[in-house]
Amino acid sequence: MSTSHGTATAVDIAAAVRAGERSAVEVLEPYLAAIEARDAELHAFNLVTADEARDAAAALDRRVAAGEDPGPLAGVPVALKDNLCTRGVPTTCSSRILEGWRPPYDATVVARLTAAGAVSVGKTNLDEFAMGSSTENSAFGPTRNPHDPTRVPGGSSGGSAAAVAAGFAPVALGSDTGGSIRQPAALCGVVGVKPTYGLVSRYGLVAFASSLDQIGPFATTVRDAALLLEVIAGHDPCDSTSIPQPAPGLVDVLDRGVEGLRVGVIAELTGEGIAPDVARRVTEAAEALERAGATVGEASVPAAALGLSAYYLIAPAEASSNLARYDGVRYGLRVDARTTGEMMEASRTAGFGDEVKRRIMLGTYALSAGYRDAYYGKALRVRTLIARDFAAAYERFDVLLSPTSPTTAFPIGDKAADPLSMYLNDVCTIPTNLVGDAAMSVPFGTGDDGLPVGVQVLAPALGEVPMFRVGAALEAAAPGAAAVRPDGEEQP
Repeated sequence: MSTSHGTATAVDIAAAVRAGERSAVEVLEPYLAAIEARDAELHAFNLVTADEARDAAAALDRRVAAGEDPGPLAGVPVALKDNLCTRGVPTTCSSRILEGWRPPYDATVVARLTAAGAVSVGKTNLDEFAMGSSTENSAFGPTRNPHDPTRVPGGSSGGSAAAVAAGFAPVALGSDTGGSIRQPAALCGVVGVKPTYGLVSRYGLVAFASSLDQIGPFATTVRDAALLLEVIAGHDPCDSTSIPQPAPGLVDVLDRGVEGLRVGVIAELTGEGIAPDVARRVTEAAEALERAGATVGEASVPAAALGLSAYYLIAPAEASSNLARYDGVRYGLRVDARTTGEMMEASRTAGFGDEVKRRIMLGTYALSAGYRDAYYGKALRVRTLIARDFAAAYERFDVLLSPTSPTTAFPIGDKAADPLSMYLNDVCTIPTNLVGDAAMSVPFGTGDDGLPVGVQVLAPALGEVPMFRVGAALEAAAPGAAAVRPDGEEQP
């Protein structure tokens, strides 16, 4: 089965709908058909909002017929990670503890997508409370990789990455706390962007680790990712960490090329622990940028090697604080018991999965009296060291390059019993979250197993413009990786 929408980009769809050449309803139906045909196998979605999507598309068509412009994402189907609040629609964070909760408001990014004319098709699966690297920690079962359903799609935003890779939606939103957009983007062969901390409002994102979380786009092309980021970025008074300045224009810079840009390949993230086939693609990416006119050299960020250790103290510490609100009293799951204390314990025991419990315990221990300075305090000092090392590297280079993930997608169940080997999947992505900088993953060919490889482009805070220029150049130079059509077959 071939579908006409399999290669349509968000940019193309919006232009056609705004011009009245295609109706939003006509655009939507093949995506809903693709979801219907294949999501039972992949489980990208926790909830498909087909009826609401059809109503929204019909309303858009009426606006176009009346001479209105619905916005830069007119008629573009979008999938939303299920930790983004959507008014009146169940938002579960893939956890039993939020059973039955329907938020009374929209996250800022959701409101901005709607205002721009996008049509939400559903809420995507994730590792519970965004804690994981494989989307196997969901209370509703794992998501599968569209390129090979026996393998993971990455995590924690695996549902959003799989939805875009499978052609269920041209674009999606995820959240990135330690690589949760970029790593699944790499494993699923799509573009994923973690913007500068504060560039995109976190209002309405269910918090995991508030100093690390950031919302960003998934797309099949760098141009679509740029358009989506333009729509969701910008100051929001509802988020105290939101940067009080307008978002940069990104779509218009993509054709500028990389002539004169200085690109540094991070030595500490391209050696030991990186699969040879992945390392080879990063080398090829650097060579492609050099041919396109960039100056390429070796960069050193020595403290990046400590990123994993610092992250797994800071993130769980913040999580243990943020997740204290799930107590069986205010909303979500409640397991009745004789006393309030027993009720809270029973609710949290039944409501949280193993990985969430593991991180709450780890974080509570790191913040406890007598250990706070030795663990949490030391991790914060390491975070400062990493920031200094990145700042020094950015004095020499405009952007940095590394693998996104150490390997291609691994088999489902392969690392589930070994948390440490699972945590190592984020070794290349975590440092950027710790310092609040920007980074993106761009598909760049395949590994020896024929599965996608992502190359990571890193930039300093608010360095999205050079980052996207490099991303566009990598996309243009990428080896001819196969794309997955909505029917699961590959197309060249």
